[in-house]
Parts: sequence; structure tokens; C-alpha cells
Amino acid sequence: MLTSPPHTPFFFFSVSRLIDVNRLPHLLFYGPPGTGKTTTILALAHKLYGPSYQSMVLELNASDDRGIDVVREQIKSFAGTRKLFSTGVKLIVLDEADAMTADAQFALRRVIEKYTRNTRFCLICNYVSKIIPALQSRCTRFRFAPLRKDDMEARMRYVVDKEGLGMRVTDDGLQAILRLSGGDMRKVLNVLQATASGFDRVDAANVHLCTGNPTPAEVRALLESLLNKPLSEAHKDLQTILQRGFALTDILNELSRIVPDMHMGPGALRLLVERMAEIEHRLAFGTSEKLQGASLVAAFWAAREVMGKTGEGGVAV
Repeated sequence: MLTSPPHTPFFFFSVSRLIDVNRLPHLLFYGPPGTGKTTTILALAHKLYGPSYQSMVLELNASDDRGIDVVREQIKSFAGTRKLFSTGVKLIVLDEADAMTADAQFALRRVIEKYTRNTRFCLICNYVSKIIPALQSRCTRFRFAPLRKDDMEARMRYVVDKEGLGMRVTDDGLQAILRLSGGDMRKVLNVLQATASGFDRVDAANVHLCTGNPTPAEVRALLESLLNKPLSEAHKDLQTILQRGFALTDILNELSRIVPDMHMGPGALRLLVERMAEIEHRLAFGTSEKLQGASLVAAFWAAREVMGKTGEGGVAV
């Protein structure tokens, strides 16, 4: 039985109703990874076509070529043919459509217009800004938000029960997985499987060992150092934790969960968050992790100077 995902009840009701009356529009699903975009459209396709699914649905994913030739040949060929003994429109699912080249997207625009009588398209992407406006305007857009913690926890406990892992999985281990997932259900299941395969117990310590993320206690100790120790000592503490194999990006992600809730003045907080965002941006473009680590220490030092000059008070970590 096809049921509504808890985080998208209105969307699911809308699309299911359109399917029931045979008025399915072109669709554009976008949102973070692991939120059920591909699963949702495939489940709807199975409901719509039943036994005819294989002949009525064309699915192209990231492993397929995404150049203009695929649009001109494979997609156009599938959209332009009719199946014997099959009724209704066909469906073409383009997963990770934001990886398509600009030329392919422009070519796809004309294909959508030409074959709209007998074919519907569903574009799936993480970043809707990478889809050209001409394609966006031809589709009904639905955003998939990160999954709620309660929904992910319920599903994870269901998987733990079915896999017979109840005696090996601890509550703090489940909470650690949920905290690291960032609303990505796929990541939840992957981390759970990897930790259960590599360790006898799935607890918080083993989850962090498996994923290579620093523990909350280690992040708190580093934060204490960045806020209170002299510049050279704080930099040495950061380099020590980096030499243990932790990625600066992961440390930044952990700090970003704590910093906005710290009791520091608005001027210092604004400066610190802005500098951390700049560091993350530079890391995304492949700059030196060692140099950006020093920049992170300097960012905290600058925030401390702002607090000293403006009299914004101390910091509660």
C-alpha cells in the first residue's frame, strides 16, 4: 500500500490525486540528498502503471551520459514512440538533472514541448538553481525538505528491529547517527550498516570512529581552546586534532551547530559566523586545509577582540 511520507503529506496528496484523474503534469523535485525524491516518483510510477511499469517508464541516473546526444537519441526515441496495448502517458525520470549540460537542458526544453501529448517528465535535482529557467517554468515544482528527526528515528528503529540489531544498538548510538545525518535518511542507513558491520556495538563512540567525525566532547574542548587560550596554543590544539585524521570541514560543521547558540554579543557573533562561512566556501574550492585552519583560529581571535572592545561580555560554551 502506497502511503504518504510524513514530511510531505500535502505534496503526496496533490500528486496522488492528479494521478488518479490521469492529469499528471511535468514534475521538478528538488531538495537535499536522501530525502526521498527518487523513491517517491518511482513509487508513484509503480502505482500509475502497475505491470506495465518497465515499458512505460524510462529512468536515467547519474551513471548515464548526460550530453545532448542522449536527449536527441535515447530520450527523444522513447518519448516519440507508443506502446501496443498500453494506455496513458509515458514517464521519463531524469535523476540528478542538475548534472546535465546546458546544451542538453536547452534541447530537452524542445523535447518536452513536442511530446507533451503522450509523455511526462520528472526532473530530480539537489540544486534547482542549476536547472535553466525555461525547464523550471514547464514543470510543477516540489521541494523536499530535510527529514524530521522523529521520522528518521522511527524508521531507523524499525530497521534495527527487522535486522535483529536491538541488543547491539544503544540509544546514544542512534542519536549520534541522527545528529550526523543532517536530515539525510540514506546517510542514516549507510552509517548504521557500516557501524554494525565494523563494530560489536553501535554506540556513539563507534559511530564517530566509523564516520571519522570528532565527538561532541572533542569539539567542545577545541571550542574552549579557541575562545580562551592564546593564539599560538589554540592553533596548536587545532593542528593536533587535524593530525588525528579529522577533516576541517567536519570540524566546521560541528562548530556551526554550537556557535549560533553561544552567549556572545551580536557583533562578535556576526563576525565569527561570517568568517566561518568564508572558510567553508574556500575549503569547498580545494584551498589548503592547513591555511584555512589558521584562518579559523584567527576568526575566533577576531571575535574575542570585538567582545573586548565593545564590552559585550564573556562567552558561555
